[in-house]
Amino acid sequence: MVSQRHGGGAVVGFVGLDELSLEMAAALVRSGYKVQAFEIEGALVDEFSNLAEVKCASPHEVGKDVVALVILISHVDQINDVIFGQQGALKGLQKGAVIILRSTILPSHIQTLEKRLREDGVPTYLVDAHVSRGMSEVLDGRIMISSSGTSEAIARARPILSVMCEKLYTFEGEVGAGSKIKMVNELLEGIHLVASVEAISLGSQAATNPWMVYDIISNAAGNSWVFKNHIPQLLRGDAKPHSLNILVQKLGVILDTAKSLTFPLPLLAAAHQQLIAGSTYSAGDDDNVTLLQVWEKVLRVNIQEAASAESYSPEQLAFQITSKSAAVKRIGFIGLGAMGFGMATHLLKSNFCVIGYDVYKPTLTRFANAGGLIGNTPAEISKDVDVLVLMVTNEAQAESVLFGHHGAVSALPSGSSIILSSTVSPGFVIQLDRRLQNEGKDLKLVDAPVSGGVKRASDGTLTIMASGAEEALMHAGSVLSALSERLYVIKGGCGAGSVVKMVNQLLAGVHIASAAEAMAFGARLGLNTRMLFNFIAHSGGTSWMFENRVPHMLDNDYTPYSALDIFVKDLGIVSHECSSRKVPLHVSTVAHQLFMAGSAAGWGRQDDAGVVKYYETLTGVRVEGKLPILKKETVLKCLPAEWPVDPIDDIHRLNQSNSKVLVVLDDDPTGTQTVHDIEVLTEWSVESLVEKFKKKPTCFFILTNSRSLSSEKASALIKDICRNLSNAAKSVEDVDYTVVLRGDSTLRGHFPEEADAAVSILGEMDAWIICPFFLQGGRYTIEDVHYVADSDRLVPAGDTEFAKDAAFGFKSSNLREWVEEKTKGRITANGVTSVSIQLLRKGGPNAVCELLCGLQKGSTCIVNAASERDMAVFAAGMIQAELKGKSFLCRTAASFVSARIGIIPKAPILPKDLGINKYKKGGLIVVGSYVPKTTKQVEELKIQCGDILRTIEVSVDKLAMKSLEQREEEISRAAEMADFFLGTCKDTLIMTSRELITGKSPSESLEINFKVSSALVEIVRRISIRPRYIIAKGGITSSDLATKALEAKCAKIVGQALAGVPLWLLGPESRHPEVPYIVFPGNVGDSKALAEVVKPWARPSRLSSTKELLLNAEKGGYAIGAFNVYNMEGAEAVVAAAEEENSPAILQIHPSALKQGGIPLVAACVSAAEQANVPITVHFDHGALKQELVEALDLGFDSVMVDGSHLPFKDNISYTKCISDLAHPKNIMVEAELGRLSGTEDDLTVEDYEARLTDVSQAEEFIDETGIDALAVCIGNVHGKYPASGPKLRLDLLKDLHDLSSKKGVVLVLHGASGLPKELVKACIERGVRKFNVNTEVRKAYMDSLSSPKKDLVHVIASAKEAMKAVVAEKMHLFGSAGKA
Repeated sequence: MVSQRHGGGAVVGFVGLDELSLEMAAALVRSGYKVQAFEIEGALVDEFSNLAEVKCASPHEVGKDVVALVILISHVDQINDVIFGQQGALKGLQKGAVIILRSTILPSHIQTLEKRLREDGVPTYLVDAHVSRGMSEVLDGRIMISSSGTSEAIARARPILSVMCEKLYTFEGEVGAGSKIKMVNELLEGIHLVASVEAISLGSQAATNPWMVYDIISNAAGNSWVFKNHIPQLLRGDAKPHSLNILVQKLGVILDTAKSLTFPLPLLAAAHQQLIAGSTYSAGDDDNVTLLQVWEKVLRVNIQEAASAESYSPEQLAFQITSKSAAVKRIGFIGLGAMGFGMATHLLKSNFCVIGYDVYKPTLTRFANAGGLIGNTPAEISKDVDVLVLMVTNEAQAESVLFGHHGAVSALPSGSSIILSSTVSPGFVIQLDRRLQNEGKDLKLVDAPVSGGVKRASDGTLTIMASGAEEALMHAGSVLSALSERLYVIKGGCGAGSVVKMVNQLLAGVHIASAAEAMAFGARLGLNTRMLFNFIAHSGGTSWMFENRVPHMLDNDYTPYSALDIFVKDLGIVSHECSSRKVPLHVSTVAHQLFMAGSAAGWGRQDDAGVVKYYETLTGVRVEGKLPILKKETVLKCLPAEWPVDPIDDIHRLNQSNSKVLVVLDDDPTGTQTVHDIEVLTEWSVESLVEKFKKKPTCFFILTNSRSLSSEKASALIKDICRNLSNAAKSVEDVDYTVVLRGDSTLRGHFPEEADAAVSILGEMDAWIICPFFLQGGRYTIEDVHYVADSDRLVPAGDTEFAKDAAFGFKSSNLREWVEEKTKGRITANGVTSVSIQLLRKGGPNAVCELLCGLQKGSTCIVNAASERDMAVFAAGMIQAELKGKSFLCRTAASFVSARIGIIPKAPILPKDLGINKYKKGGLIVVGSYVPKTTKQVEELKIQCGDILRTIEVSVDKLAMKSLEQREEEISRAAEMADFFLGTCKDTLIMTSRELITGKSPSESLEINFKVSSALVEIVRRISIRPRYIIAKGGITSSDLATKALEAKCAKIVGQALAGVPLWLLGPESRHPEVPYIVFPGNVGDSKALAEVVKPWARPSRLSSTKELLLNAEKGGYAIGAFNVYNMEGAEAVVAAAEEENSPAILQIHPSALKQGGIPLVAACVSAAEQANVPITVHFDHGALKQELVEALDLGFDSVMVDGSHLPFKDNISYTKCISDLAHPKNIMVEAELGRLSGTEDDLTVEDYEARLTDVSQAEEFIDETGIDALAVCIGNVHGKYPASGPKLRLDLLKDLHDLSSKKGVVLVLHGASGLPKELVKACIERGVRKFNVNTEVRKAYMDSLSSPKKDLVHVIASAKEAMKAVVAEKMHLFGSAGKA
């Protein structure tokens, strides 16, 4: 396959050209491909020639030497000639080439073609491709392609397809998906066209100017691409009727396909009939007939007359009226449902006096708690009001509260106004206006239906379509203005506003129902519904409601944002009005029936997107489209090549020009996981921030730990910090800053609450930037979908364990939809901009800057990224935009921060890098995180490190759910045990029990988390021992321990202990200054990650092996003492001396001692070695019998001495090699003796005539054959006491032996060191002896101590230990090992 960025000269052929083909060919040429084409139409050939590429005389010629052949076919009959004919393309194709079929033919014909190619044994690959222009603002006319084929065919075609388009959708499997998507899109376009005409016709019949309707609805929920782009052409008379015949034919094909599948398409069928009716009126040769005139005949409405009515701007009219509106002192409000409550409370916030009424008493109480006044009847709350607002469900309720028992009208003062904001029929409003006029109280009615949803109601950002007498509008203008972001005043008196709202609801209802029909049909066609949605959202079939409601269908989530029954009512109004006004609205009335069917089925109180269940129930299809789990390697390989230039130098240069400090508000400490040499603050007083700003750092962190707080507390905290930042920055000259809200890469945390809080203090930003990419944690954002890597798979974030978080759970993996979900619809998915990987990799930083600078103020922008290079490209572009005066608020994961400040990664930090002695004290590991990943990591930690850890499990149930006494008991127990274990130099794991306990609500779950976290804080606070290091597992845990238990106010981030695992050094004010503090996120790493971090930091059960001790001695030029021990006192004496002198040492057990002391003696020595603060190992000396050596290998010794010195040379080799082969697999060092010492040791005597010196030549053979690690040599040394004449050592022989052994990696050992003069010992060390066996002098000290009478046995033991310790300490200084631990 060919590189995606560089074609490498590969050739792509085109059979048949059109405008899109020319653009695709040009894109290929720019990417390094060569192109050649066959086309008979001259103008297209001439344009192709401008590319300076090859023109061919036939399809056969085009197919030669191409890697891919793009064939444009408009009719199935062309297949034989173009592909299989004498001059057909197939003749020239090379093996393995890809045929990319661009066609409008049916999927079945494409599948037949594939079958024929396969049966004929043609060695090519076939994919079909539907090529179109993107209609969304994002794509803005650029090419997009939907393609299908086998996985291998797609893999081969993808590089070429990716180059030819801006957006590529691939469907692996059966060919024909491109044609199927085209059918679904055309289905929607057809329905939307007829619905748009019906809407304009109904509005015109109600004497409303269609241009005004167009202006309002093209910015409202009733908008669609068809409405926005076709209605102006229709009203201007530019559209001609001949297009109807083509559309009738296309929709007929779709209906035939549906019929073959036994799938009902009632909306399309109704639209098709309307179009047929139009086509019959358009028959004839009169070219002057416009499509508008045709529709006027079909629907019998004079649209042109309505369009020629007075033209005006409803927004401008609203401004004129509200600017002259009267002051309102007191407002009555009836109907405190979801919308009404939000509207009424917003009026309270706007300093109006509001008295409310609702039939539901708890709502009244809630309103009173919000600061409102309340009444018990409509009449009671209507006394003395200037304006009465009605926000009731329907006409019957409006009638009742106004004129029923205790109705409002009877109590309203003369001259007051009534604002009717409910969606009711225009006829009802007109009748109501007349009735109020007849009351004789000068009551004024304002018809003011609203649109926008619950969130916008409470924010005062509704869209209001108001109408009524000018006096009424002026009287109520200040109230209308307070409630709305967009206020339209419609001329025509009461009822005109409801006409526009009715027209909007007609379109909105049809668009929801048509979206359901289209998605269900797509599911029946076998399409991936989520991918289908993404394609349609950029195509002509899209609408505001399609983009807003289809995600609910895909998620199978019918939580009612707007109930289905609302459209039963609203489209019922449409049906009534079209009947009374004699306008036949076929599509609208069918949509009404679909919602009626849904309500009859019991779905009325569910979300209106639930109308899709009508199709699912009847046909058995499922629209729900879970995002697929992808193969990581395949996905990443298929992305375009990265931007070729590393922007890191540009980032450093730009940061020098950009004076803005990056201030990272970290909602838990894990956000520091990609930076180093940066400071983090855990308090944010103005004074601290001033000091920090004065240093002009590139970046610093503030640890907020807000993820552990409730939403309200988190918002208050962010406001407090931002307020202090603002004040501090004003106090320092030439300081500006950008705030980053660092959040969880798996999308948990307080969004949008924290962003809203920051903006409320810092002011509105040009854009919010959302970027959760985090490479080290395996978090990727591709095609706007956020993925979490699990081994070699990419799992959509919404399908992971993190999405089920009790406090911060979510459903959407698509970040656009996630934004809508988390903002509860305030920011819609289609209102979110995204920076694509294609833009990052093809356009680079300049393209990013251009996109960011082009955003409307207050935008939300998500960032796709799949590599650190992508992140750096975005960061460079963002800095450019900041230098141009743009301001951003960033909600990101950790990778963005390091990219933004140009951090160059460095290797993980190890204890040695910080100069930490791992042989001192125990470390502390605290695990609070409860996510399944952490549980797996803890299990693996126990498996790998269980022998060196002491584990304390604390019960979550006792900490969070039981009595205060039980909680305190559990905390005390854990703290006391931890203090004991750390005091005995044991690395200690404190972990919460693994059962997950959640509350009934997110706030209850956060409260449980707080109780557990605060208990862990108290446990650590009570630990008196200073740990060697601390590892805190989990974001909340690590934050609370640092700030509350360890009292750290600042820390330095020195790097990472593992990729994505930050390491801090605690500040001087903390309880443990300079102690390494490892912040281990709950969601980072595989199951082995925690063990990988712990192992290099933990104190092993044996701090070193005998071989390591001797190799270190070889490097340092000193020797280690191996001291024979016979009892516990001897072992303790050696360890005590070693700890006092900070020296390594070897506890040595002779076979005779083992015979007397047995396994308990060995166990005592091993335990003493494990408990020691310095490296101590245990050695088995002089194993002369194979059986005792084999047994010793399983007793816990670090090393053994194989004594075959009494054997002939070859037998010694054989004997030693046998033990070596058994010991080395167990990591046990082997020492052997060559030559033989005279003298007596432990009752074993070697006569002088039996002794022999070590031979150098034999030593070389012995070492090579046996594979030993240490060689005990005989150079005149003896066991026991030396003769009166003194020792006579062959130092020249020793030097020769060391020259040999050092080449072989073997260390030298000297037995018989007792009694050697100090000068001789040092001479031996200088010539390579690294281990001295010491026995006689230590034993003598022990025996001598017994000669002095003692009062008690314990005094005898103590005296003996002190005597031996003194000898051992003296030897350590003599050997040079003191201070070397």
